[in-house]
Amino acid sequence: MGKIGVALTLAGTAALLPGCYPEAVACPAIGHIAGVSLRVAASYADQVVTLRLKACQDGTCTEKDLDLHPGAVAVDQACTPDGVCSATSSPDGTFVGFLELPALSESPLEATVSGTSPSGTALPSRMLTFTPKGDYPYGEQCGRVITAAVILDADGLKQG
Repeated sequence: MGKIGVALTLAGTAALLPGCYPEAVACPAIGHIAGVSLRVAASYADQVVTLRLKACQDGTCTEKDLDLHPGAVAVDQACTPDGVCSATSSPDGTFVGFLELPALSESPLEATVSGTSPSGTALPSRMLTFTPKGDYPYGEQCGRVITAAVILDADGLKQG
């Protein structure tokens, strides 16, 4: 192989080297608020007017009346032939609320829910101890996100 062949081989190899190193991946500029999300099942939503959530973790408790909002699900609107896809939001009969916490870890969390019915009577108090979940929704390079969610229905409280 002549000098020109060696030069072309080296130039081709040098052009391929950047593909051997992982490129920096941009992380979304989305803030995460630590807390517990609560969903009232559609089958139980007509029994609920107000809810109060108390969450205790690592010796710290936070409690407040929840602002309940109608829940929704995403409904697929299909994709166009050129690959543009869309979805819309549709009410699903649930209620959702959120209790912000000063911090959230993957240690056990105790959630207690109380509230009132449409007639003004007290709903049964429900308690659940569960472990929040940690995940990397945007990849490991973007950091771990810890979430805590519960679902309230006629049978009680369960992890969501």
